[in-house]
Amino acid sequence: QVQLVESGGGLVQSGGSLRLSCVASGNTFNNYAMGWFRQAPGKEREFVAAITWDRGVTNYATSVKGRFTISRDNAKRTVYLQMNSLKPEDTGVYYCAAKTSASIWGDPAGYRYWGQGTQVTVSS
Repeated sequence: QVQLVESGGGLVQSGGSLRLSCVASGNTFNNYAMGWFRQAPGKEREFVAAITWDRGVTNYATSVKGRFTISRDNAKRTVYLQMNSLKPEDTGVYYCAAKTSASIWGDPAGYRYWGQGTQVTVSS
């Protein structure tokens, strides 16, 4: 059992920045990677970024490359998503999730545990 708690969401103007955090607790030893997904009303949940716990290998959705940075602090069991140059289309509920195997990065089905989500709203 893994518990994930996101924080750091909020309201920001276009071009601004936010930093999301996700703290993992419980039995995280078998987690392969952590990912961030987001979901806007009426849209499917989409992959944002992911990072492996062991080597810190990252993967990003093309829509956020160059603007977002995912990182992790293994000692704190925490994953971060630094979001810069935010756009209105970045608006949505952001979820962190734990990936337990080396499945496809962007497939939500490969992530077994999910946080409650944190709202990110980017105004124009």
